[in-house]
Amino acid sequence: MSKKPLILGIESSCDETAASLITENEQGNPVVLSNIISSQIDVHKEFGGVVPELAARSHMEKIDWIVKKAIDDSRKKIEEIDAVASTAGPGLIVCLSVGLSFGKAFASAINKPFIAINHLEGHALSPKLNSSLKYPYLLLLISGGHSQFLNVQGLGKYKRLGTTIDDALGEAFDKTAKLLGIEFPGGPQIEILAKKGNPKKYDLPKPIFNKGGCNLSFAGLKTAVLRISKNIKTDQDKFDLAASFQNTVEEILYKKTKIAFAEFEKQNKLKEKVFVVAGGVAANKNIRSMLTNLCYEENYKSVFPPFELCGDNAAMIALVGLEKFKLKQFNNLDYPAKPRWPLDENAAFLKGAGVKL
Repeated sequence: MSKKPLILGIESSCDETAASLITENEQGNPVVLSNIISSQIDVHKEFGGVVPELAARSHMEKIDWIVKKAIDDSRKKIEEIDAVASTAGPGLIVCLSVGLSFGKAFASAINKPFIAINHLEGHALSPKLNSSLKYPYLLLLISGGHSQFLNVQGLGKYKRLGTTIDDALGEAFDKTAKLLGIEFPGGPQIEILAKKGNPKKYDLPKPIFNKGGCNLSFAGLKTAVLRISKNIKTDQDKFDLAASFQNTVEEILYKKTKIAFAEFEKQNKLKEKVFVVAGGVAANKNIRSMLTNLCYEENYKSVFPPFELCGDNAAMIALVGLEKFKLKQFNNLDYPAKPRWPLDENAAFLKGAGVKL
């Protein structure tokens, strides 16, 4: 029986310091041996959002211990590691630099290959950690920094079908929570408050709902919440606004996903239609349920990562590292951090005022 690759993954693109060790079984399926995540919620709570300099300092203080714990929990020895994979982008450059530098130094110290990983590719492949997934598939990536539909053809082969032209969905959730007086990170709490409210109380806008193909926009929705939040007087008003926001997001995603389905089917000859949803917002149970029902209506198989792997983590980084290791796709130790690193590098940059759809 041949030795299976053992990959150390490191993630520090924003406010989670994470490390993971992954290998694979005889069937070639990934096996997570350890997955350590240290959150910085307490560091940033008083500021209502992530402060890059504080995040980077916290990464530097913790990363040595986090990597050591990941190795210890895996019950493997350092000399058994075959390669080190670190997130190189996209993200906050001061944060990326910590994990990237540590990963390079670690790979150099043990004289093993270094692999630079696109954080978004980690999310894109994360459902492989608990599902058998074959290419091609349609991906909806919804997180605090990104919202886009992608035609996933294979490792490193992505074609963007639609993207947000302004704010990411996760950011809209977090900003709405802040306006409702919920402590950072408040996005996940919106879903809880929404259960107590009337989703039809407020008629919120759906920007570019009837144009722009499967592109998305959430800035106008966020502005409407800001305006209404100034007149909130009771807890019930707060619950109603949370419910209306959640419902509006679901209506936007329902329509835009149907458009993405049609575009995906035009571009591929499909034996099986597979729809993958990944990123932090994929943990929203209402959105999961709505998209699962839509897939049933349209004869798609729906695939989601485990709830605990929707947010930033190093298991998904190690997974991409494992895939690249098997293809001998290694990187030099001078590989730079990339604050902006789209999966589809040929797609037009669509963000900001004046975007023509």
